[in-house]
Amino acid sequence: MPQITQIPGNTPLNTVPHDYFPEGCGFWFELSKGIDKGKKLFFRDSIHGKGTYDDTLLFIHGNPECSYSYRKVIDSLVKIIKIPVRIVNPDHIGFGLSDQASHEMVCMDHAENLLELITKLDLNNITMVIHDWGGPIGIGTLLKSPNRLKNLIVLNSTVFPLSYHGLTYKNYPISWLGWAQTPHIIPDRFWGSFASYAMFAQPIGSMKLLFGMLKYILKAELGKLPKNEYNIRSVLKQQFLSKYNVKSSKRLVMQSAVWGHGNTYTDPKIGKRTTKSFYDFIQKNIKSSWSGNSNRIGVHAVIGKWDPLGKESVLKQWLQALPQLKNNLTFFSDVGHFIEEIKYNEIADVILKSIT
Repeated sequence: MPQITQIPGNTPLNTVPHDYFPEGCGFWFELSKGIDKGKKLFFRDSIHGKGTYDDTLLFIHGNPECSYSYRKVIDSLVKIIKIPVRIVNPDHIGFGLSDQASHEMVCMDHAENLLELITKLDLNNITMVIHDWGGPIGIGTLLKSPNRLKNLIVLNSTVFPLSYHGLTYKNYPISWLGWAQTPHIIPDRFWGSFASYAMFAQPIGSMKLLFGMLKYILKAELGKLPKNEYNIRSVLKQQFLSKYNVKSSKRLVMQSAVWGHGNTYTDPKIGKRTTKSFYDFIQKNIKSSWSGNSNRIGVHAVIGKWDPLGKESVLKQWLQALPQLKNNLTFFSDVGHFIEEIKYNEIADVILKSIT
């Protein structure tokens, strides 16, 4: 039988911030099947408020993040929520406090692991918050058990083929140095420092962004992480002390060039793999599963517009699949991809309105 324990696995993190999870609310789930059988997946599982809870908030992180990336949103939410609620916030394998990756993992791998966790915990009445690759991972998971989902909160993510026109991850955030190219340029040993820089990048000119990145990586490698948000920067840097955590993260970044289209690649350990069937399944089933009169979920999107995932073509795809999203869109023109770092109070308000 799959086991839940409070004994950590082989995370590369040697310093865990005190607010990573509430005391007594950090758990590890030993996966019982799939490629990652035997690995330990970390999750925070905490109940807030008095009485019996009806709603579960499930936070699904992307890359190069971890569950700790939602710390501000959760802290803000806990301060204002009046009804009892359960919060489940997992780290994917290869991130945060979960076991290290052993191959170049992609969304379909994380979705398989997440489904096993959700089934084990028997989560229902889920309000799922997704960001970045957390979108394909979370939606790809719950479409296999669609009645568990009550609300969907979208933060700069998509599950649809990203248009090659306009902003793409081949020309953003620098026209001649897109995000998708960075795995080929940034050495593995600097990937953690690069990740902790990228999360806090703001809309600025290309040269300022580039020189700011080089200066930051140099300081970070010398052990001089900025005091501003030191804990999250340190977590990101530490989680990529693992060789295959870096390889997995870089694989997802490279795939951002063909986001939602599906692609074929070769894993050094597993061999030839394809993600096309994973995305085909999502795109075929999302509308019929969650937008009908009898199975209609609540949907809200909070979007930073300085990002390929904030362009109009992406929003139109969401609206075509889930028409109930209309009139539930919140935009911030001066915010980039990592919106949860900037607009956490606003995101918490949207979550609260979804469950009350």
